[in-house]
Amino acid sequence: MSESTAIGKVSESLRNLLEGEMKLKPKLEVTVLAPDEGGNDSRINLFLYKVQENPALKNMDWQIKPGSPNQLVPPPLSLNLFYLMTAYKRNDSQTGNSLAHEILGDAMRVFYENPIVPREYLPRGLKDSREQVKIMLNTLDLDELSKVWATFTKAFRLSVLYEVSVVQLDMLSESERAMAERVQTIGVPEVKDVLPYDPPFIERIEPLTGTAGSTVHVFGKNFTGWNAYVYMKGETEEGKLINVHEYSEESFQFRMPTDLSPGSYNVLVDVGHLSKQTIVCEVK
Repeated sequence: MSESTAIGKVSESLRNLLEGEMKLKPKLEVTVLAPDEGGNDSRINLFLYKVQENPALKNMDWQIKPGSPNQLVPPPLSLNLFYLMTAYKRNDSQTGNSLAHEILGDAMRVFYENPIVPREYLPRGLKDSREQVKIMLNTLDLDELSKVWATFTKAFRLSVLYEVSVVQLDMLSESERAMAERVQTIGVPEVKDVLPYDPPFIERIEPLTGTAGSTVHVFGKNFTGWNAYVYMKGETEEGKLINVHEYSEESFQFRMPTDLSPGSYNVLVDVGHLSKQTIVCEVK
């Protein structure tokens, strides 16, 4: 999680990445400006034109404060950032805009090779954040693109859209609250002395990021003898039941559907209706 200046630091991270990894000579200027603002004739520009709340994380519950088990903190504000990337180069009398296209292609290569911004390009304030800065090429329909460019004083230039997620802004400490006194213990209660069986327990689920069709592993204990269910639901999809396989005492697997579009999906893992975990999986 990050402080409230994280949006600006993400823009700085993307600029650092382009400056460090673009290979064109001479070295190009990387700017974070509106498309009709200043800058020289040879540069690549990033323009943050939209900020949107992450739909998959907007209803997160209050969380226990690290190091303070009796203190609760409100969920962070989770955001997706949308950037227009535009290349600038003085037109050639013969080839026109082709030099600008070369610049745009090299910048797109950098983002494709670095879908997660490497740590060395993160400014102070993001290096210790729990979330990663993920970059994904997105589409922008012609109507929305024309509306964006209609607000500028300069003519349209070829641009591509990138979505960056997820950026989480912490709430101020004044929003914290003490845990209700009726909560005596945090964790898994000891049940062996009062139950005639060992209930299942989910320990971890990994990986949380992958491609459509990739395999996800669930680890825990006492799975044998209990039915396992996995439900997946996206922003625009109804919940669907996913089959599990490779079932054993301490683990089982399930595959992400092969027809998933890139984005975030809520996944509910339920073993015997006694141990449940809801996670957010990111499909690239």
